[in-house]
Amino acid sequence: MVTVSPIRAVVIGAGVGGLSAALRLAHAGLSVTVVDMAPGPGGKMRTRDTVAGPADIGPTVMTLKGMFETLFADVGERLSDHVRLIPDEILARHFWPDGSSLDLHSDAERSAAAVRAFAGPQGERQFRRFSDRARRLYEAFEAPVMHAPRPGLARLTAQVLASPGLIPALAPGRSLAASLAAQFTDPRLRQLFGRYATYVGGSPYRSPAVLGLIWHSEASGVWRVEGGMHRLAQAMHRLAETKGARFRFNARAARIEQQDGRVCAVHLADDTRLPADLVVFNGDPKALTDRLLGHAVAAAVPAAGVRSRSLSAFVWGFAARPAGVELAHHNVFFCADPRREFDDLAAGRMPEDGTLYVCAQDRGGTAPTGPERFEIILNGPPGHPSTPEDSYTCRIRTFETLARMGLRFSPTPDVTALTMPGDFDRAFPGSDGSLYGLSPHGMMATFQRPTARTRLAGLYLAGGGAHPGAGVPMACLSGQHAVAAILSDLASTSTFRPTAMPGGMSTASATMASGPSPSSAS
Repeated sequence: MVTVSPIRAVVIGAGVGGLSAALRLAHAGLSVTVVDMAPGPGGKMRTRDTVAGPADIGPTVMTLKGMFETLFADVGERLSDHVRLIPDEILARHFWPDGSSLDLHSDAERSAAAVRAFAGPQGERQFRRFSDRARRLYEAFEAPVMHAPRPGLARLTAQVLASPGLIPALAPGRSLAASLAAQFTDPRLRQLFGRYATYVGGSPYRSPAVLGLIWHSEASGVWRVEGGMHRLAQAMHRLAETKGARFRFNARAARIEQQDGRVCAVHLADDTRLPADLVVFNGDPKALTDRLLGHAVAAAVPAAGVRSRSLSAFVWGFAARPAGVELAHHNVFFCADPRREFDDLAAGRMPEDGTLYVCAQDRGGTAPTGPERFEIILNGPPGHPSTPEDSYTCRIRTFETLARMGLRFSPTPDVTALTMPGDFDRAFPGSDGSLYGLSPHGMMATFQRPTARTRLAGLYLAGGGAHPGAGVPMACLSGQHAVAAILSDLASTSTFRPTAMPGGMSTASATMASGPSPSSAS
């Protein structure tokens, strides 16, 4: 066996997808270098400093924690040894302008009882039927779509044909909003479950009915990471380092070099050249088609997989004392007219009256004293220029809306606590400010999303812009898909350099054992 230096992998982006890939690659014995223009790991899992400590201004919730338990187990570790997860008994507290409110719980029967008190016996029956549909859809999509390296339309179709009862649940040709209108008589419940389209950056009026399955993933359990979600990224970063991965922060990837039809190096903005046998790109794949990583990778992903953009957001991160409303950890303050909200977004405007998500990051355990940390999210359109005037408009619309619904903050945060769509575009070039990659609109959106393998040999994708899509657990799973593709290609191609892994493990044995910028990612 020819023994030379280990296979060199460069991961562009230290978001969840990039960290997941880097950790697995380092464990497999590759020489891994991760570059990111940000000062630390996490990508969109970011924080803002406040007087109460770092406040999350990215993802705030973990669902499907089994994805992370699998990641840590696959590298010989236990997730619980690295972060403490706290289950949320209240999944979310919901408020409407008419003064009504509804808590949904981790216990299914408590949720059903709450819905009965909120919307009557008919509402409870409809909720139970909807929950059963969501479960069956999730189970049908889990193997052939989410966990498959490439979502299999043929396999999914065969599964549906074998279980015809799934067809009404799929509601082919119907939007999520239309499907919910047929399932719920109470408009508030339609609005509540229609909100799940925004979890992947879509409108319930244009996203397929199948997105109702997201309810099942949330109903299966919601966890908080003690200290904030950014602690999860920090734990993945530390563990990857112990496995031998090297990290270069404040380092922007400027160009991916290719030679003889495959990647061979990554060039940084400071003119550093990092030789690479393979590259994992953990950024919005649209950055590739926009030539932000050079002309050599412009055709690496199909344009159809990046062209239609998902939603952006206006995100507040601050510390203050709340008053007037008893908050849970996760809270949703619904607007009066969801159709008007999504019409504004479709027209490229900040919603005049939009639904507001409020994460009270210090709620859910011991009652906090003093200022508390908050994240507030208002959906925004991608490509929004985000002028200074917009920040003041957003401040008025956000905090006057909450005040009308009884929630006030002291002090009211200044506009410096706001991140707007234009800021996200600058932090993640090529994204147009979109936080979720490809728009989920249309029945075929899931099957158009770029997969781990690209058209350029040696270049792979990970992150929310790649299959299986947006969300923290999906980004983690994308890293698994990328590494599975890499190890499979290492075993099957002769174009990689003959290499022995550290510790005397050959390429083949490693494969059998496993069975603000383009370089900041999710």
